Parts: sequence; structure tokens; C-alpha cells
Amino acid sequence: MESKIETNELLDQLPPHLKQYIKPQNYEQYTPINQAVWRYVMRKNVDYLAKVAHESYLGGLKKTGISINEIPSMYGMNRILKEIGWAAVAVDGFIPPNAFMEFQAYKVLVIASDIRQLENIEYTPAPDIIHEGAGHAPIIASPDYAEYLRRFGEVGAKAISSEHDIDMYEAVRELSILKEAEGISQELINAAEARVEELQNKKVKPSEISLIRNLHWWTVEYGMVGTVENPKIYGAGLLSSIGESVWCMKDEVKKIPYSIDAAYQDFDITKPQPQLYVTPDFAYLQEVLEEFANTMAVRKGGWRGLKKLIKSKQLGTIEISTGLQISGHFSRMIKNDDNEVVYFETEGETALSYREKEVIGHGILRHKKGFRSPLGKLKGINLAIENMGPRDLQAYNFYDGKQIAFEFESGITVQGLNVTGIRNLRGELMLIQFTDCTVKYKNEVLFSPEMGDFDMAVGKEIVSAFAGAADYHSFNLVTHTSSSETIRPQLSKIEIELNALYKEVRTIRNSEEIDATKLQQVFKTLKQNHQTDWLLPLEIYELIEQTDSGFSEEVLRHLLNLKQQRPKVAHLIEGGLALLETKEIIN
Repeated sequence: MESKIETNELLDQLPPHLKQYIKPQNYEQYTPINQAVWRYVMRKNVDYLAKVAHESYLGGLKKTGISINEIPSMYGMNRILKEIGWAAVAVDGFIPPNAFMEFQAYKVLVIASDIRQLENIEYTPAPDIIHEGAGHAPIIASPDYAEYLRRFGEVGAKAISSEHDIDMYEAVRELSILKEAEGISQELINAAEARVEELQNKKVKPSEISLIRNLHWWTVEYGMVGTVENPKIYGAGLLSSIGESVWCMKDEVKKIPYSIDAAYQDFDITKPQPQLYVTPDFAYLQEVLEEFANTMAVRKGGWRGLKKLIKSKQLGTIEISTGLQISGHFSRMIKNDDNEVVYFETEGETALSYREKEVIGHGILRHKKGFRSPLGKLKGINLAIENMGPRDLQAYNFYDGKQIAFEFESGITVQGLNVTGIRNLRGELMLIQFTDCTVKYKNEVLFSPEMGDFDMAVGKEIVSAFAGAADYHSFNLVTHTSSSETIRPQLSKIEIELNALYKEVRTIRNSEEIDATKLQQVFKTLKQNHQTDWLLPLEIYELIEQTDSGFSEEVLRHLLNLKQQRPKVAHLIEGGLALLETKEIIN
């Protein structure tokens, strides 16, 4: 297996705040049972999905380097993904939604490198390499879909979250980890489920990130394409689940024409979906995405956008009409009677940018304790400051090195020594520096000389508001620590022995000739010490069904007995036996 990291320029270009989530794949941690789970799911999926998946699926498996017989190496995938302009990275389970989206904007697939346990072979709420690698990766071979995924990442990375979203993210992450880990008490799982249910039932106004996450769920994760009468699967959650890929095609699952309404349809990650959305084609996904983007603060700005940032308590950015961007934790705003923002404040480290580049001298070192500024037009003057030319500024006494006093239409007054101004590319003033400055609103002093220099943002209005920093270099964003981490299983002595048996069968399958004697020895040990295991006898039967009639009949009887003894996995055994009739499709 490839151990050398293959370079991919897309990964080299990732900013540090995204690189902090990347983990080594640690390929050697995959057990022989993990490999068998991958192989079973992939063989079942390819056999079935050849009939019901979008036409790009099977070809996409080959283009993206996804093997049916073994878990893919991230390095091998990157070598092949590079040819279609994408890359992949391994992460530890769920990562924050905005980070996930931003990876997509950089055309990088985020792949949870863990793999589901045998007990959860049909479906797991936790992200795993089957879901991410075999679900997401193949469809990006379709150029229209790949562009939708990239564009979705760009839009989604700007979506503003809420405190509730952060709580929900941590709760779902913890539940998915507990459900996929071995040896976890049902009491702990029940408590985690109760926490998720409590948060899901909490009546809160949906944030932008929760709405766009819904769109992501009903398209990228659980989307169907074509017509309501004859839909095809393209969503990774369906492509990677041998249970739901069958279930979703049944009449019990309502099929709905895809529209922006999907943003307001919540989902339960722990249960099969009762309804799914069908897009006529991948191009239509882009139309709905742009329709949704038009409702977001990143395009609408205004007091509502700033209010979202204040309530989120997360790092965010506003852009005002001169193009000046203020990034920080917003804490206050004042509106006029027309609901226009006439004043805003941040608290803590703040940075000013223009066109996503920090304004020289206006990073967090200058604005350690926040930033505040009035906005709008001056009282009695029809011309906004940003629209004033040099003669206009002189006419209204805006001279560098001169004392000045003026009043905004809102009633906010500014009085101080005008030091200098900074202009944007259009030549408009976008920032004015004052010393010995006092800013008042009614009877409140908003800024006083002892607070230092006063930097006033120049702009009539807020034209955009979005999550994150305008220039990610302005802040130390490599600070992520999750409240939960994936639990790595410690194998017992009996599990180590069972894995050794799986490994031996895998070695025999990969050899030039099938050693029936060794397989009989493996089967004997399996029956003695691992009577309930169902997947390994299936693999043995696959190898000898046409070569040794006596032995194959014995293994088949064992499998049929297991179907009686373990009714919950009977359909999985039946499905494995059915695969032997369709080898030409899946090999």
C-alpha cells in the first residue's frame, strides 16, 4: 500500500485554519475485518447502484481511484483526483460546518478516515471512509456536479451560525462517535441521543448555516436526480448505505421536486429519511443555490445581517459601501427609525480589510480592544463623505491636521483632530483617523480621547455580513479543540484471533491459487471460536463454491443456520450469496 504522501497543489494552498483539521490516514490501523466490511459494502453497492445511481457513479469510481476490494489510500486518491482538479484529506469525524464548506470551496474533499464497525455495516450516523470516499468522491467526476460542490462551499463558508448550531454540532459529533465505538454502554448512548433530541426540539429561529446545511443534506448527502417517477441516486448518504440505497427507491419514501423549500426541511441524522428531493439535473442545483444565496446576509447586508453576527457570538465580517471590511466579534449596533445601521461596535481583537486583504497598519495589534464607528450621511449635507471629492472635503473643512466637528443625520457627533485618511481603489475615503476625539450619541459618550486614536469607518451602509474573517491572515484561527474525539477500539484477544482469520482468507484470495486446505482450517477455527460471525464464512464460500462441492456445502449449511440464528443479519447473508451470481458486474 502507498505510504509516500503524493503532493497536490490544492492541499499546499489550504490556509492554516483548515490544515488544523487534517489528520493522517494511518492506513495500518485498518484491520482485516475493516477491509472485509469495505469490500462487502462496495460489492453490494456497485451491484445495486449500477441500476439506480446517476450515470457518472461507476465511471467516477475508476476516475477517483476507488477500489472495490480494499479501502483506498488517501495518497493514491490524491494522485488520481489531481487529474480532475480536486484533492482529498483525512479528518477525525465531524468538523465544524463552515470549515467543511470552506474545504469544498478549495476543491478538497473531506474524508473521515475511520470505517464503520461490522455491526453498523448498513448505515452509521458517523462520517466514515465508506460514506465520504465511496459516496462523495465518485460523483465529482461529473463536471457540473463538481462545480456545484465547489460553489456550495464558497457560499456555505460565509453562512452565519448561532450558539445553538455550535451546541448541535458538538452533540451530534459526540453521538456519532459513541454509536460507532465498541464497548460503549447503552446508558451513555441514550444520554447522547437525548441531548441531540433536546436540541432538535428546541424552538429557535433557523440560522443561515442551519438552512444551508439542510440544502447540503437534501442534495450532496441525500439527493436524487431525474424525475419524481424515475429518480437516480447521487447523494453520498444514499450511495454509501446498502440499506438506504434500497429503501429510498421504495414508494414509502416520498419524492419531492427539488426547490429552495428544502432549506426549511429539517432532518434526523439517526433515522432513514421519510422524504427525498429530486433535481431535474445538476445545473438546477446551482440555480437553487444562487436563489438561496440571495437571501443571505453576505448579499443583503443591513441591520439584519449585523444582528445575525451579534447573536452568533462568532468571528464575522461586515463590509460597508466603500468596500472597507471590519472583522471581529460584533457586540452592538444602533439603528435609526428607517432600520438603517448608524453605529456598530466590536469587542476584542478586530482587523480592517479591503478586498479580503488587511489594510496595512489596521490589524489586531492596533485594534486589540475592538472597533467602533458611526455610519451614514452627515446632517444637512446631501453628499455622503465617501462621495466627496477633494474640493468637497475642503468645503466641509475636512483638512488633515485640522480640528473638525460634524454631526450625522442620526444625531451622532464627532469632534477631534483630523489626522489623515485612507482611500479605496476608486479614490473614495474609506477610513479617517482622528486624535483627541470625542464621539457622542444623545447623552452617551461612545468614544473619548483617553481611549486613544479614533479610526472612523466611512460608509453609508452595510452591504454585506458574513461568517469568518475577511483576511484569514489577520487572526490566529488555529485554535480548534472539539469537546469529543473519535474513540479508537482496543481489540480483545478473541477479536485479534478473528482478525487473523480474516487476514488469512484475504491473503488466500489474493494468491494465484486457492488453498482449500488452509480455508478448511480457517473455517474449523471460525466455527469453534466465532460461531456468530457471518461475513468471513461468506468470503470463504465465495472462494470455494465452484471448486470443492463437499466443503462448499458445509459452509453454505453454516450460513443458512446463521440466517436462522441471527435474523437481523439474514438479509445481509442473503445479499452476499446473491452477489455470487453477479460477479461479472462487480469484479
